[in-house]
Amino acid sequence: MSTIVSDTDVLIVGTGFSGLGLGSLLARQGQHSFALVERASSVGGTWRDNTYPGAACDIPSHLYSFSFRPSATWSHVYGRQPEIRDYLERTAVEEGLLPHTFLDAEMLAADWDEQAQRWNVRTTRGLHVARTLVTACGHLSDPSIPDIEDLDTFTGEIFHSARWNHDVDLVGKRIGVLGTGASAIQIVPELAAVAGSLTVFQRSAPYVVPRKDRSYSDAEKGMFSRVPETARMLREKLFWDSEARFPQRLGVPVFLEQMKKLARDHLEAQVADPDLRERLRPRYELGCKRILLSNDYYPALTRPHVQLETAGIEKMTGRGIVTRDGSSIDLDVLVVATGFEAVDLPFAHRVRGRDARLLSDHWAEGGRTLASTSVTGFPNLFVMQGPSTGLGAGSIVYIIESQAKYISQAVDFIADRGAVIEPTAAAEDAYVADLDERSQGTVWLSEGCRSWYRHPTSGRLSALWPDYMRRYREENGSFDPEPYEVLGLSATG
Repeated sequence: MSTIVSDTDVLIVGTGFSGLGLGSLLARQGQHSFALVERASSVGGTWRDNTYPGAACDIPSHLYSFSFRPSATWSHVYGRQPEIRDYLERTAVEEGLLPHTFLDAEMLAADWDEQAQRWNVRTTRGLHVARTLVTACGHLSDPSIPDIEDLDTFTGEIFHSARWNHDVDLVGKRIGVLGTGASAIQIVPELAAVAGSLTVFQRSAPYVVPRKDRSYSDAEKGMFSRVPETARMLREKLFWDSEARFPQRLGVPVFLEQMKKLARDHLEAQVADPDLRERLRPRYELGCKRILLSNDYYPALTRPHVQLETAGIEKMTGRGIVTRDGSSIDLDVLVVATGFEAVDLPFAHRVRGRDARLLSDHWAEGGRTLASTSVTGFPNLFVMQGPSTGLGAGSIVYIIESQAKYISQAVDFIADRGAVIEPTAAAEDAYVADLDERSQGTVWLSEGCRSWYRHPTSGRLSALWPDYMRRYREENGSFDPEPYEVLGLSATG
């Protein structure tokens, strides 16, 4: 038996925005013992891991931050990776979370002990025992590697965008980039500035709109600091601006056309070559996939040493890539910017509830929860940033804060009653059915739409919340015990 490292009321797995947000709330309340386990050597989640050139957020900084920890010092409208990482590291220090945190402690297995009515979580640093388990692993934690024939035969340098190898000298090299998503459009302009040649392998063209970014002046930052109400007012405006974009995702024609025109005009203004412009024209409904923000992606593709490859990849060789039209492209470096395992969440393969049932088995046809947070058959388990929490428009930090409040109230309920709780199967079924119904008619389920938002076999919109942000908080921001089965410990000895 492993040595017990901690025995607490609450164990949180992960120290990104979700884990630190909930940890901060529990620390401020001071009513329950808790611990955080983190597989890496520092906190920060995806903002620790993604250090690629040009890494930045596509949600405005004053909205993409904790409401209870506003910062007056954001350098730009859209925060850069180093300052977001620093913000999270300061959060851990200033909220007093580091003494509760176990670093280099990857969760290997989490098992519900029916007799003890506790979670046993085995990590690389020992065993943690807790009455309540919270997974705060997020959607963007584990890189997705494409299934390309002979990928492992490539003799050049290869790495995923979320595991950037800063030791590789890129100057003058023949570089390939797989993918044209949110990370790739930030990486490509940076690589175009140093590469001898750059080939961007595109499977589907994204919608790209202007990035209305600028630096904040010292006067503005001073104002945010001296008059905090101005920062709160800005945050409020940014929130409602995001909410105003949601009707696009509902497929409302007038809103769709406005954004399509913005994207179309942006493409036409920045790409003069008609052949390249045609290959960059999206073939799916706007909003089906993430709408991207960039002012320098299209110009990078027009540079003479940059090539957009759309024929598709047949296989890899030791020297590079063979496309489906038979062309061979020799490369020195391949950057894999193909996103994350966001639907079949890897942590779910390590969590076992009642009768040793794997969470991944319960989610075999798409994530199923109550309140996008708890799962039938998994007592005293809460999932942050799991199924039905992603946003097509808006700040995930707003959802995270809503979940943190819900979970903290559930923890109070469990502690006050010495209880074990789990959603009834009927309640979970009803919640899932309601979300499936709301998803109908959205652009995410439109004809020809293929994205990681949908489960690959069931086709369900399992990753996203299919409604306004404010409705998520209205419906799921406060704990309600009514749809739960409540079993008091005293009743079972």
